[in-house]
Amino acid sequence: LREGRAMGWVQALQLFREMADSLVERDTITYNAAVSACGKSEQWLPALQLFLDMAECRVTRDIITYSAAVCACDKGDQWVQALQLVREMADCLVERDTITYNAAV
Repeated sequence: LREGRAMGWVQALQLFREMADSLVERDTITYNAAVSACGKSEQWLPALQLFLDMAECRVTRDIITYSAAVCACDKGDQWVQALQLVREMADCLVERDTITYNAAV
């Protein structure tokens, strides 16, 4: 089960890329799913890259996006980056919740 979960992020990113190749619009929900899949597999760097790509693609980041990115950074022991994301949430007027704070602590 753990091995299957660990490879889930690869499949998620493959599907995510196929969407672009097929000219299917990727929105906040699809980005959130991809960031979350990376985070659950402790792949903080791909999760963060997706998070950054959202700005370039002009896709809105929401509380779920930030929480998934913070959780991914937390699982990758990137606590400085996680705290930076929490601060950015305030700067961007994105509401922070218990999940976000717990992941950052």
